[in-house]
Amino acid sequence: MASRLNPYITFAGDARQAMEFYKEVFGGTLVLNTYAEFGQKDTPMADKIMHGMLETPSDFTLMGADTPTDDHRPGNNISVSLSGDDDAELRGYWDKLSAGASVTVPLEKQMWGDVFGMCTDRFGITWMVNIAGQAG
Repeated sequence: MASRLNPYITFAGDARQAMEFYKEVFGGTLVLNTYAEFGQKDTPMADKIMHGMLETPSDFTLMGADTPTDDHRPGNNISVSLSGDDDAELRGYWDKLSAGASVTVPLEKQMWGDVFGMCTDRFGITWMVNIAGQAG
């Protein structure tokens, strides 16, 4: 799979409704995964969206998720996602983006099986890097 760059929006509990609305607007295929599906069944976030992805016929990709309300920052709730399966390419981007950045999630294997990291660069932009199918 080629690497892709797309917006990632965080929501305060209404990601399902928002992502379904965007599907009505843009069409395409919507996949929604809850926190419970990724092992957090006994938490208040269990039925909320941990990761949603809309891929449209126009080759648009929009991702979104619910975040705990105390972490939600309206007006500053969009990140940039880099994802794919080219380990060297994506690690290269991560190395450059995370240099001098505030790393909130180190680039390492996650519960869903991919290698993932998140940082806020020196300009205040939040970046998420996900490398599919890596052993970490």
